[in-house]
Amino acid sequence: MTIALRRSRAGGPVALLAVLVGLLLLLIPGTAVASGGLDDASASLKQGKVYVDPAMTSRFSQAQADALTKTIKDADKAIFVAVVPDSPQYPAKSVFQDLRTKVGFAGAYAVWRGNQFDVRADRGALNAQTAHNYAQAAFDSHHGDINGTLTDFVTNAAPKVSGHAPGGDSKFSAALIIVPLVLLALVGVGIFLLVRRSRKRKAEQRAAELRALRTVVDEDITAFGEELERLDFNPGAPGADDAQRADYTRALDAYETAKRSMDAATKPEDVTAVTTALEDGRFSLATLAARRDGRPLPDRRPPCFFDPRHGPSTQDARWAPAGGAAREVPVCAADAQRLASGLDPAIRTVQTDQGPQPYWDAGPAYGPWAGGYFGGYGSGLLPGLLVGTMLGSVFSGPSAYGYGGGGFDGGGYDGGGFGGGHERAEGGDFTGGDFNSNDFGGFDGGGGDFGGGGDFGGDFGGGGGDW
Repeated sequence: MTIALRRSRAGGPVALLAVLVGLLLLLIPGTAVASGGLDDASASLKQGKVYVDPAMTSRFSQAQADALTKTIKDADKAIFVAVVPDSPQYPAKSVFQDLRTKVGFAGAYAVWRGNQFDVRADRGALNAQTAHNYAQAAFDSHHGDINGTLTDFVTNAAPKVSGHAPGGDSKFSAALIIVPLVLLALVGVGIFLLVRRSRKRKAEQRAAELRALRTVVDEDITAFGEELERLDFNPGAPGADDAQRADYTRALDAYETAKRSMDAATKPEDVTAVTTALEDGRFSLATLAARRDGRPLPDRRPPCFFDPRHGPSTQDARWAPAGGAAREVPVCAADAQRLASGLDPAIRTVQTDQGPQPYWDAGPAYGPWAGGYFGGYGSGLLPGLLVGTMLGSVFSGPSAYGYGGGGFDGGGYDGGGFGGGHERAEGGDFTGGDFNSNDFGGFDGGGGDFGGGGDFGGDFGGGGGDW
Protein backbone atom coordinates (compact mmCIF):
# COMPACT_ATOMS: atom_id res chain seq x y z
CA MET A 1 0.00 0.00 0.00
CA THR A 2 2.84 2.41 0.84
CA ILE A 3 4.48 1.84 -2.55
CA ALA A 4 1.22 2.55 -4.34
CA LEU A 5 0.79 5.81 -2.48
CA ARG A 6 4.28 6.96 -3.38
CA ARG A 7 3.71 6.21 -7.04
CA SER A 8 0.44 8.11 -6.96
CA ARG A 9 2.09 11.18 -5.46
CA ALA A 10 4.96 11.06 -7.91
CA GLY A 11 2.57 10.59 -10.81
CA GLY A 12 0.73 13.85 -10.10
CA PRO A 13 3.52 16.24 -11.15
CA VAL A 14 4.41 14.01 -14.11
CA ALA A 15 0.82 14.04 -15.33
CA LEU A 16 0.65 17.82 -14.92
CA LEU A 17 3.91 18.23 -16.85
CA ALA A 18 2.55 16.04 -19.63
CA VAL A 19 -0.57 18.20 -19.87
CA LEU A 20 1.51 21.38 -20.01
CA VAL A 21 3.78 19.97 -22.69
CA GLY A 22 0.72 18.95 -24.67
CA LEU A 23 -0.69 22.46 -24.43
CA LEU A 24 2.62 23.92 -25.54
CA LEU A 25 2.71 21.64 -28.57
CA LEU A 26 -0.84 22.57 -29.48
CA LEU A 27 -0.31 26.30 -29.10
CA ILE A 28 3.15 26.76 -30.61
CA PRO A 29 2.71 27.72 -34.24
CA GLY A 30 3.59 25.10 -36.77
CA THR A 31 2.50 22.07 -34.79
CA ALA A 32 -0.88 21.81 -36.50
CA VAL A 33 -1.64 21.34 -40.18
CA ALA A 34 -3.54 24.32 -41.61
CA SER A 35 -6.72 23.45 -43.48
CA GLY A 36 -7.55 26.94 -44.71
CA GLY A 37 -10.37 29.33 -43.86
CA LEU A 38 -10.79 32.51 -41.86
CA ASP A 39 -9.85 30.85 -38.56
CA ASP A 40 -6.52 29.59 -39.89
CA ALA A 41 -5.86 32.90 -41.59
CA SER A 42 -6.56 34.96 -38.47
CA ALA A 43 -4.47 32.60 -36.32
CA SER A 44 -1.44 33.14 -38.59
CA LEU A 45 -1.95 36.90 -38.75
CA LYS A 46 -2.15 37.12 -34.96
CA GLN A 47 1.28 35.48 -34.84
CA GLY A 48 2.71 38.05 -37.24
CA LYS A 49 2.94 35.57 -40.13
CA VAL A 50 1.91 36.16 -43.72
CA TYR A 51 -0.92 33.71 -44.33
CA VAL A 52 -1.09 31.55 -47.49
CA ASP A 53 -4.11 29.38 -48.01
CA PRO A 54 -3.10 25.83 -49.08
CA ALA A 55 -4.95 26.37 -52.38
CA MET A 56 -2.62 29.29 -53.23
CA THR A 57 0.79 27.80 -52.46
CA SER A 58 1.35 27.01 -56.15
CA ARG A 59 1.26 30.75 -56.89
CA PHE A 60 2.84 32.05 -53.69
CA SER A 61 5.14 29.64 -51.89
CA GLN A 62 5.69 29.28 -48.17
CA ALA A 63 9.30 30.37 -48.69
CA GLN A 64 8.07 33.59 -50.28
CA ALA A 65 5.61 34.05 -47.44
CA ASP A 66 8.40 33.57 -44.88
CA ALA A 67 10.57 36.14 -46.67
CA LEU A 68 7.71 38.65 -46.69
CA THR A 69 7.03 37.92 -43.01
CA LYS A 70 10.64 38.82 -42.26
CA THR A 71 10.33 42.05 -44.22
CA ILE A 72 7.27 43.05 -42.18
CA LYS A 73 8.95 42.11 -38.91
CA ASP A 74 12.09 44.07 -39.79
CA ALA A 75 9.90 47.11 -40.51
CA ASP A 76 8.08 46.54 -37.18
CA LYS A 77 4.78 47.77 -38.54
CA ALA A 78 1.25 46.45 -38.09
CA ILE A 79 0.79 45.09 -41.61
CA PHE A 80 -1.24 41.90 -42.01
CA VAL A 81 -1.04 40.02 -45.33
CA ALA A 82 -3.20 37.12 -46.50
CA VAL A 83 -3.16 35.26 -49.82
CA VAL A 84 -6.42 33.36 -50.33
CA PRO A 85 -8.41 31.86 -53.20
CA ASP A 86 -11.60 33.22 -54.73
CA SER A 87 -13.73 31.01 -52.52
CA PRO A 88 -16.84 31.21 -50.30
CA GLN A 89 -14.48 30.52 -47.39
CA TYR A 90 -13.37 34.13 -47.86
CA PRO A 91 -16.52 36.12 -48.76
CA ALA A 92 -15.68 38.91 -51.19
CA LYS A 93 -17.89 41.49 -49.47
CA SER A 94 -16.72 40.83 -45.91
CA VAL A 95 -13.30 39.17 -45.98
CA PHE A 96 -11.53 42.31 -44.72
CA GLN A 97 -14.01 42.92 -41.93
CA ASP A 98 -13.99 39.23 -40.97
CA LEU A 99 -10.21 39.10 -40.74
CA ARG A 100 -10.00 42.40 -38.85
CA THR A 101 -12.58 41.16 -36.32
CA LYS A 102 -10.90 37.80 -35.73
CA VAL A 103 -7.34 39.16 -35.57
CA GLY A 104 -8.36 42.04 -33.32
CA PHE A 105 -5.34 44.29 -33.96
CA ALA A 106 -5.47 47.72 -35.58
CA GLY A 107 -3.32 47.97 -38.69
CA ALA A 108 -3.21 47.70 -42.49
CA TYR A 109 -4.75 44.52 -43.92
CA ALA A 110 -3.56 43.50 -47.39
CA VAL A 111 -5.48 40.66 -49.05
CA TRP A 112 -4.78 38.95 -52.36
CA ARG A 113 -7.96 37.04 -53.22
CA GLY A 114 -7.94 34.91 -56.37
CA ASN A 115 -6.72 37.42 -58.95
CA GLN A 116 -7.65 40.52 -56.96
CA PHE A 117 -5.67 42.62 -54.52
CA ASP A 118 -6.75 45.36 -52.14
CA VAL A 119 -5.90 46.92 -48.79
CA ARG A 120 -8.03 48.18 -45.90
CA ALA A 121 -6.72 49.93 -42.78
CA ASP A 122 -7.77 51.40 -39.47
CA ARG A 123 -7.76 55.18 -39.67
CA GLY A 124 -5.20 55.51 -36.91
CA ALA A 125 -2.84 53.11 -38.68
CA LEU A 126 -2.89 54.22 -42.34
CA ASN A 127 -4.91 56.73 -44.32
CA ALA A 128 -7.41 54.92 -46.55
CA GLN A 129 -6.49 56.79 -49.72
CA THR A 130 -2.79 56.27 -49.06
CA ALA A 131 -3.40 52.55 -48.66
CA HIS A 132 -5.28 52.40 -51.96
CA ASN A 133 -2.61 54.38 -53.77
CA TYR A 134 0.20 52.04 -52.71
CA ALA A 135 -1.93 48.98 -53.43
CA GLN A 136 -2.84 50.20 -56.95
CA ALA A 137 0.75 51.06 -57.77
CA ALA A 138 2.02 47.68 -56.58
CA PHE A 139 -0.67 45.76 -58.48
CA ASP A 140 -0.10 47.69 -61.72
CA SER A 141 3.67 47.22 -61.51
CA HIS A 142 3.72 43.43 -61.28
CA HIS A 143 0.90 42.19 -63.52
CA GLY A 144 -0.44 39.28 -61.48
CA ASP A 145 2.84 38.42 -59.72
CA ILE A 146 1.67 37.92 -56.13
CA ASN A 147 5.11 38.00 -54.54
CA GLY A 148 6.17 41.09 -56.44
CA THR A 149 2.92 42.91 -55.70
CA LEU A 150 2.91 42.15 -51.98
CA THR A 151 6.63 42.88 -51.50
CA ASP A 152 6.24 46.16 -53.39
CA PHE A 153 3.27 47.20 -51.26
CA VAL A 154 4.85 46.29 -47.92
CA THR A 155 8.16 47.96 -48.73
CA ASN A 156 6.59 51.25 -49.82
CA ALA A 157 3.65 51.44 -47.43
CA ALA A 158 5.49 50.44 -44.23
CA PRO A 159 7.01 53.90 -43.57
CA LYS A 160 3.48 55.38 -43.67
CA VAL A 161 1.95 52.91 -41.19
CA SER A 162 1.62 54.25 -37.64
CA GLY A 163 2.37 52.10 -34.61
CA HIS A 164 4.34 48.93 -34.27
CA ALA A 165 3.79 45.28 -35.05
CA PRO A 166 1.99 43.38 -32.28
CA GLY A 167 3.58 40.32 -30.65
CA GLY A 168 7.05 38.88 -31.06
CA ASP A 169 8.72 35.93 -32.76
CA SER A 170 5.85 33.87 -34.17
CA LYS A 171 7.63 30.58 -33.58
CA PHE A 172 7.81 31.17 -29.89
CA SER A 173 5.05 33.65 -29.12
CA ALA A 174 2.75 31.11 -27.49
CA ALA A 175 5.58 29.57 -25.51
CA LEU A 176 6.74 32.99 -24.38
CA ILE A 177 3.26 33.59 -23.01
CA ILE A 178 2.67 30.18 -21.45
CA VAL A 179 6.09 29.61 -19.88
CA PRO A 180 6.07 32.88 -17.89
CA LEU A 181 2.52 32.14 -16.79
CA VAL A 182 3.59 28.71 -15.55
CA LEU A 183 6.57 30.25 -13.77
CA LEU A 184 4.33 32.90 -12.24
CA ALA A 185 1.96 30.17 -11.09
CA LEU A 186 4.85 28.31 -9.43
CA VAL A 187 6.09 31.50 -7.80
CA GLY A 188 2.53 32.22 -6.68
CA VAL A 189 2.23 28.78 -5.10
CA GLY A 190 5.56 29.28 -3.34
CA ILE A 191 4.52 32.69 -2.04
CA PHE A 192 1.18 31.28 -0.92
CA LEU A 193 2.90 28.52 1.05
CA LEU A 194 5.35 30.96 2.63
CA VAL A 195 2.59 33.38 3.52
CA ARG A 196 0.46 30.58 4.95
CA ARG A 197 3.36 29.33 7.06
CA SER A 198 4.15 32.86 8.19
CA ARG A 199 0.51 33.44 9.12
CA LYS A 200 0.41 30.16 11.00
CA ARG A 201 3.51 31.08 12.97
CA LYS A 202 2.12 34.53 13.68
CA ALA A 203 -1.20 33.05 14.80
CA GLU A 204 0.63 30.64 17.11
CA GLN A 205 2.72 33.48 18.53
CA ARG A 206 -0.31 35.67 19.13
CA ALA A 207 -2.14 32.79 20.78
CA ALA A 208 0.83 32.32 23.13
CA GLU A 209 0.87 36.06 23.86
CA LEU A 210 -2.83 36.02 24.63
CA ARG A 211 -2.36 33.12 27.04
CA ALA A 212 0.35 35.06 28.89
CA LEU A 213 -1.78 38.20 28.93
CA ARG A 214 -4.80 36.27 30.16
CA THR A 215 -2.87 35.23 33.27
CA VAL A 216 -1.89 38.83 34.02
CA VAL A 217 -5.29 40.31 33.25
CA ASP A 218 -7.10 37.66 35.28
CA GLU A 219 -4.92 38.72 38.22
CA ASP A 220 -5.97 42.34 37.62
CA ILE A 221 -9.65 41.43 37.44
CA THR A 222 -9.38 39.33 40.59
CA ALA A 223 -7.64 42.15 42.46
CA PHE A 224 -10.37 44.61 41.49
CA GLY A 225 -13.08 42.15 42.50
CA GLU A 226 -11.43 41.78 45.92
CA GLU A 227 -11.43 45.58 46.29
CA LEU A 228 -15.17 45.59 45.64
CA GLU A 229 -15.70 42.86 48.21
CA ARG A 230 -13.68 44.75 50.84
CA LEU A 231 -15.61 47.94 50.15
CA ASP A 232 -17.83 48.73 53.13
CA PHE A 233 -20.61 50.44 51.19
CA ASN A 234 -24.32 49.79 51.31
CA PRO A 235 -26.24 51.65 48.59
CA GLY A 236 -29.35 51.55 50.74
CA ALA A 237 -27.68 52.95 53.87
CA PRO A 238 -29.09 56.27 55.18
CA GLY A 239 -25.82 58.11 54.52
CA ALA A 240 -25.54 57.02 50.86
CA ASP A 241 -26.56 59.60 48.29
CA ASP A 242 -27.25 59.36 44.56
CA ALA A 243 -23.73 60.47 43.58
CA GLN A 244 -22.18 57.73 45.74
CA ARG A 245 -24.56 55.14 44.37
CA ALA A 246 -23.66 56.25 40.79
CA ASP A 247 -19.93 55.82 41.54
CA TYR A 248 -20.56 52.39 43.02
CA THR A 249 -22.70 51.33 40.06
CA ARG A 250 -20.00 52.46 37.60
CA ALA A 251 -17.42 50.41 39.49
CA LEU A 252 -19.64 47.31 39.40
CA ASP A 253 -20.38 47.80 35.70
CA ALA A 254 -16.67 48.17 34.98
CA TYR A 255 -15.99 44.90 36.79
CA GLU A 256 -18.61 43.05 34.75
CA THR A 257 -17.40 44.66 31.50
CA ALA A 258 -13.83 43.60 32.21
CA LYS A 259 -14.86 39.99 32.85
CA ARG A 260 -17.01 39.79 29.71
CA SER A 261 -14.33 41.40 27.55
CA MET A 262 -11.69 39.00 28.78
CA ASP A 263 -13.93 35.99 28.20
CA ALA A 264 -14.52 37.17 24.61
CA ALA A 265 -10.86 38.04 23.87
CA THR A 266 -9.40 36.19 20.89
CA LYS A 267 -6.26 38.27 20.25
CA PRO A 268 -3.86 40.41 22.29
CA GLU A 269 -5.48 43.67 21.13
CA ASP A 270 -8.75 42.65 22.80
CA VAL A 271 -7.10 43.04 26.20
CA THR A 272 -7.14 46.83 25.81
CA ALA A 273 -10.90 46.92 26.44
CA VAL A 274 -10.41 44.94 29.65
CA THR A 275 -7.77 47.20 31.20
CA THR A 276 -9.65 50.30 30.04
CA ALA A 277 -12.68 49.10 32.01
CA LEU A 278 -10.54 48.32 35.07
CA GLU A 279 -8.91 51.76 34.99
CA ASP A 280 -12.33 53.40 34.83
CA GLY A 281 -13.65 51.22 37.65
CA ARG A 282 -10.75 52.09 39.97
CA PHE A 283 -11.25 55.79 39.37
CA SER A 284 -14.94 55.35 40.28
CA LEU A 285 -13.88 53.72 43.55
CA ALA A 286 -11.46 56.59 44.28
CA THR A 287 -14.25 59.10 43.64
CA LEU A 288 -16.62 57.14 45.88
CA ALA A 289 -14.04 57.08 48.68
CA ALA A 290 -13.56 60.87 48.43
CA ARG A 291 -17.33 61.48 48.62
CA ARG A 292 -17.72 59.27 51.67
CA ASP A 293 -14.78 60.91 53.48
CA GLY A 294 -15.91 64.41 52.60
CA ARG A 295 -12.68 65.14 50.71
CA PRO A 296 -12.39 67.05 47.41
CA LEU A 297 -13.02 64.84 44.40
CA PRO A 298 -9.80 63.58 42.82
CA ASP A 299 -8.64 64.79 39.43
CA ARG A 300 -8.76 62.22 36.66
CA ARG A 301 -5.18 61.05 36.48
CA PRO A 302 -3.46 58.01 34.96
CA PRO A 303 -3.07 54.96 37.17
CA CYS A 304 0.13 54.36 39.06
CA PHE A 305 2.87 53.70 36.52
CA PHE A 306 4.57 51.04 38.61
CA ASP A 307 1.44 48.93 39.06
CA PRO A 308 -2.00 50.02 37.77
CA ARG A 309 -3.57 47.87 40.49
CA HIS A 310 -2.47 50.58 42.93
CA GLY A 311 -5.24 52.76 41.53
CA PRO A 312 -5.15 56.33 40.19
CA SER A 313 -1.92 58.24 40.67
CA THR A 314 -1.81 61.16 43.08
CA GLN A 315 1.28 62.95 41.79
CA ASP A 316 4.25 62.74 39.40
CA ALA A 317 7.67 61.64 40.60
CA ARG A 318 11.16 61.54 39.11
CA TRP A 319 12.30 57.99 38.32
CA ALA A 320 14.73 56.22 35.98
CA PRO A 321 14.71 52.56 34.87
CA ALA A 322 17.89 50.55 35.16
CA GLY A 323 20.38 52.04 32.70
CA GLY A 324 17.84 54.59 31.44
CA ALA A 325 17.27 58.32 31.65
CA ALA A 326 15.17 59.85 34.40
CA ARG A 327 11.60 60.93 33.59
CA GLU A 328 8.44 62.07 35.39
CA VAL A 329 5.99 59.21 35.98
CA PRO A 330 2.54 59.17 37.63
CA VAL A 331 2.69 57.37 40.97
CA CYS A 332 0.33 56.45 43.79
CA ALA A 333 0.83 57.93 47.27
CA ALA A 334 2.53 54.77 48.59
CA ASP A 335 5.09 54.61 45.76
CA ALA A 336 5.71 58.35 46.05
CA GLN A 337 6.61 57.81 49.69
CA ARG A 338 8.92 54.91 48.82
CA LEU A 339 10.77 56.96 46.22
CA ALA A 340 11.08 59.88 48.60
CA SER A 341 12.60 57.52 51.18
CA GLY A 342 15.14 56.17 48.67
CA LEU A 343 13.39 52.84 48.37
CA ASP A 344 12.35 50.94 45.23
CA PRO A 345 8.73 51.28 44.17
CA ALA A 346 6.39 48.28 44.18
CA ILE A 347 6.79 47.35 40.52
CA ARG A 348 4.38 45.01 38.76
CA THR A 349 6.31 42.05 37.41
CA VAL A 350 5.09 39.37 35.00
CA GLN A 351 6.43 35.93 34.20
CA THR A 352 8.64 35.57 31.10
CA ASP A 353 11.04 33.00 29.69
CA GLN A 354 13.77 34.90 31.55
CA GLY A 355 11.85 34.81 34.81
CA PRO A 356 9.84 37.62 36.45
CA GLN A 357 10.35 40.97 34.71
CA PRO A 358 8.81 44.46 35.04
CA TYR A 359 5.92 44.64 32.61
CA TRP A 360 7.75 47.25 30.52
CA ASP A 361 10.56 44.75 29.86
CA ALA A 362 8.33 41.72 29.19
CA GLY A 363 7.90 42.21 25.45
CA PRO A 364 5.53 43.82 22.94
CA ALA A 365 2.62 41.57 23.90
CA TYR A 366 2.00 43.87 26.88
CA GLY A 367 1.33 46.85 24.62
CA PRO A 368 -2.46 46.33 24.60
CA TRP A 369 -2.45 45.79 28.36
CA ALA A 370 -0.60 49.07 29.03
CA GLY A 371 -2.55 50.88 26.32
CA GLY A 372 -5.83 50.21 28.08
CA TYR A 373 -4.57 51.66 31.35
CA PHE A 374 -2.73 54.72 30.01
CA GLY A 375 -4.06 55.22 26.49
CA GLY A 376 -6.90 57.51 27.52
CA TYR A 377 -4.51 60.27 28.65
CA GLY A 378 -3.06 61.36 25.32
CA SER A 379 -1.08 59.51 22.67
CA GLY A 380 2.21 60.96 23.94
CA LEU A 381 1.97 59.70 27.52
CA LEU A 382 3.06 56.09 27.17
CA PRO A 383 5.96 56.68 24.75
CA GLY A 384 7.34 59.25 27.16
CA LEU A 385 6.92 57.01 30.19
CA LEU A 386 8.43 53.96 28.53
CA VAL A 387 11.30 55.49 26.55
CA GLY A 388 14.40 53.33 26.86
CA THR A 389 12.44 50.19 27.81
CA MET A 390 11.57 47.15 25.71
CA LEU A 391 7.90 48.10 25.63
CA GLY A 392 8.80 51.66 24.75
CA SER A 393 10.00 50.56 21.31
CA VAL A 394 6.49 49.28 20.58
CA PHE A 395 4.99 52.72 21.16
CA SER A 396 7.61 54.63 19.21
CA GLY A 397 5.72 54.18 15.91
CA PRO A 398 2.15 54.19 14.63
CA SER A 399 1.80 50.40 14.72
CA ALA A 400 1.58 50.02 18.50
CA TYR A 401 -0.56 47.14 19.72
CA GLY A 402 -3.99 48.64 20.28
CA TYR A 403 -2.63 52.05 21.25
CA GLY A 404 -2.63 55.43 19.63
CA GLY A 405 -1.69 54.32 16.14
CA GLY A 406 -3.72 55.53 13.25
CA GLY A 407 -5.03 53.13 10.66
CA PHE A 408 -3.48 52.88 7.26
CA ASP A 409 -5.34 55.04 4.79
CA GLY A 410 -4.13 53.86 1.46
CA GLY A 411 -6.79 55.76 -0.45
CA GLY A 412 -8.30 54.48 -3.63
CA TYR A 413 -6.10 53.30 -6.43
CA ASP A 414 -6.74 55.38 -9.48
CA GLY A 415 -5.04 53.38 -12.11
CA GLY A 416 -6.76 55.18 -14.96
CA GLY A 417 -8.47 53.38 -17.75
CA PHE A 418 -8.02 52.38 -21.34
CA GLY A 419 -10.13 54.55 -23.53
CA GLY A 420 -10.25 56.39 -26.75
CA GLY A 421 -12.40 55.85 -29.79
CA HIS A 422 -11.79 52.81 -31.90
CA GLU A 423 -11.41 54.98 -35.00
CA ARG A 424 -8.13 56.36 -33.67
CA ALA A 425 -6.55 53.03 -32.72
CA GLU A 426 -2.91 53.09 -33.78
CA GLY A 427 -1.32 50.21 -35.60
CA GLY A 428 -0.58 47.33 -33.23
CA ASP A 429 -3.24 48.32 -30.68
CA PHE A 430 -5.45 45.44 -29.65
CA THR A 431 -9.10 46.45 -30.00
CA GLY A 432 -10.77 43.10 -30.61
CA GLY A 433 -13.98 43.61 -32.54
CA ASP A 434 -14.17 47.29 -31.59
CA PHE A 435 -13.25 49.07 -34.82
CA ASN A 436 -14.89 51.13 -37.54
CA SER A 437 -16.36 48.58 -39.92
CA ASN A 438 -16.78 51.30 -42.56
CA ASP A 439 -13.02 51.17 -43.07
CA PHE A 440 -13.15 47.46 -43.92
CA GLY A 441 -15.34 46.90 -46.96
CA GLY A 442 -14.83 43.99 -49.30
CA PHE A 443 -14.03 43.18 -52.92
CA ASP A 444 -17.29 44.71 -54.10
CA GLY A 445 -16.50 46.05 -57.59
CA GLY A 446 -16.02 49.61 -56.46
CA GLY A 447 -13.34 49.48 -53.86
CA GLY A 448 -10.23 48.26 -55.56
CA ASP A 449 -11.13 45.27 -57.76
CA PHE A 450 -7.80 45.59 -59.47
CA GLY A 451 -7.67 42.21 -61.12
CA GLY A 452 -11.21 42.24 -62.40
CA GLY A 453 -11.20 45.54 -64.17
CA GLY A 454 -13.10 47.39 -61.44
CA ASP A 455 -12.91 51.04 -60.66
CA PHE A 456 -10.13 51.62 -58.13
CA GLY A 457 -11.84 54.76 -56.99
CA GLY A 458 -9.00 57.23 -57.45
CA ASP A 459 -8.50 59.81 -60.19
CA PHE A 460 -4.82 59.25 -60.84
CA GLY A 461 -4.63 61.73 -63.68
CA GLY A 462 -6.72 64.50 -62.16
CA GLY A 463 -5.01 65.20 -58.88
CA GLY A 464 -6.93 62.66 -56.76
CA GLY A 465 -5.45 60.46 -54.09
CA ASP A 466 -2.94 61.18 -51.38
CA TRP A 467 -0.42 63.15 -53.41
